[in-house]
Amino acid sequence: MSDVEVDPQQAYPHPMVAIAPRRRRPGGRRGVGGGGLQPGSLDAVSSSSPPPRFCPLAEGVEDNWTWSKRHRSKEVVLRGPNSRTVHFHPNWSKGTAGVQGKRSLNNGRYYWELHVSQRVFGTSIMFGIGTKAARLHANAFRNMLGENEHGWGLSHKGVLWHNGVALLYTKRFRENQPTQIGVLFDGIEGTLTFYKDGKCLGVAFRGLDQIDEPLYPIVCSTAAKTEMTLKCTKREFVNLQDRCRAVIMRRVRSASQLEKLKLPLPISEYLREVIDEKEPLRQVNQLEMCIMNYDLYEARE
Repeated sequence: MSDVEVDPQQAYPHPMVAIAPRRRRPGGRRGVGGGGLQPGSLDAVSSSSPPPRFCPLAEGVEDNWTWSKRHRSKEVVLRGPNSRTVHFHPNWSKGTAGVQGKRSLNNGRYYWELHVSQRVFGTSIMFGIGTKAARLHANAFRNMLGENEHGWGLSHKGVLWHNGVALLYTKRFRENQPTQIGVLFDGIEGTLTFYKDGKCLGVAFRGLDQIDEPLYPIVCSTAAKTEMTLKCTKREFVNLQDRCRAVIMRRVRSASQLEKLKLPLPISEYLREVIDEKEPLRQVNQLEMCIMNYDLYEARE
C-alpha cells in the first residue's frame, strides 16, 4: 500500500455499510451515560440546492474563536481572516493531520459550523472535540480523533469514535461534495450533537460533563488538500433553570420515572425534552470495518 493519498476522482464506487434510517425531531436526545455514542436521523439533502442556514444557538452571542497556531500538525496550514480556514496536507499526504481550537468548552453551551470543501474522500476526515492529550499528527492513515479516551469524533464515513470504539451513526458523506457540519457542545447536559447541512443527527456522546480536563474543538484529515472553514461560532449563557434540569435528570432516566413524580404538565414537558429511551447504537463489527476501510484509492490520499 502506498503512503501517499491523492484525489480518487471517483473512478469506482465505494462499498457502503447499510444503516437503517432513524428519524427524530431536531434537538432529540439520545445516549447513555459515561460518554456513550448514539444514533441520529439520516435525512438526505439534495446536492442541487444550497443547504439551509441553521444555528441551534441563534439567540447566543458571537464567540469569535479560531484555530491554534501552536496546537496543530506540521501538515496543517491556517489561512484567511482570523486564521479560520484549515488547509490539510498542502502537497501530498503521508498520514493524519489535526488542529485544535482555542476555545475551552467545559461548563457552557457552544455551537460551531464547519464548511468542508468538495474534496471529501479518503480514509478519514473527522470533526469533534478532545483534550490536550489528543494527538494532532500521525504518520499513518487512521481515525485519529477518538482513537483513545482523549477524543470524541465523527468520521466522514458516518462512524463515531471514542476510546477506540466505532459505532454506526449516520450515512457516509457523499464524496467530492461540499458539506456543512455543525457541532453543538452542551457542557451542562454533557452532550455532543452533530448537524449535517442543517439537519440534526441526534446526540452522539453523553457524559461529557464528567470530564474534568479542558475540552477543545478538533478537526483532522488524512486526505491531501482538504479544507475546512470555521463560519459560525456561538456561545450561550446557561441559566439556572437549565442547570437545575441537568441535576434532576441525572437521577431521572426514563419517562416512567418522570411520571411517578406527578409534576405539573409544563415542568414535566420541560424535563421530558432531555429523555430518550432509544436503544444505543450498534458497534461496528470486524467485517463492516473491513468493508469501510476497503477502498481502491484510500492508499493514495
